[in-house]
Amino acid sequence: MLSVLALTSVVLLGIASQCTAISVYTNWEKHVQVGSDVRLSCSFFSWHWTSAEVTFSWSYRPDGAKESVSIFHYTNGAPYIATKGPFRDRLEFVGNPNRRDGSIMIRNVDYNDNGTFTCDAKNPPDIMGHPSNVRLLVFEKVPVQAGVITGAIIGVVLGLLILVVAIYYLMRFLVARRVFSLSMRHGKKGKGKEGSQQRQKPKVPLVFISF
Repeated sequence: MLSVLALTSVVLLGIASQCTAISVYTNWEKHVQVGSDVRLSCSFFSWHWTSAEVTFSWSYRPDGAKESVSIFHYTNGAPYIATKGPFRDRLEFVGNPNRRDGSIMIRNVDYNDNGTFTCDAKNPPDIMGHPSNVRLLVFEKVPVQAGVITGAIIGVVLGLLILVVAIYYLMRFLVARRVFSLSMRHGKKGKGKEGSQQRQKPKVPLVFISF
């Protein structure tokens, strides 16, 4: 009995040493205008090299629904798009599994496409992990996000500061150049006056007195 338990422990430890958790990443939310195309990105982190048996799975749960439906699966080096469902003719695989990219593209989105998309990835022997969700929101006109406004304001303020600093140093340069030019002119005038004074100074004749 003890030998069986010891053998089981060794096997479990060997499996645990080979398998590590995999982390899957997607966007939190994706805002898109009705009638346009949207790319839903999915990637993963794994401690192992990208396996030839890497898999990606996408599912979709519409707003108000309790269950998700499978819409895409990538396995054995080939993509498989669900033949039924709202995306059967509008979904395209645009990822690169060798770069750990399992992104999909949905064409001509509609208001009925609002919902939660879930991506799951496996990179054997790394098969343990949690899927990642991205919420798709379809608008008639995509609203400007607060982060975009904040970034624009920061950009304008920084631009104004750079402009003020540039003007300040330009003015200093022009003033210094003007002062230098004036000093050079005064220096030349001073030398000219001294020369004229030396030229106009009368010569005193030398008188020799003999005894």
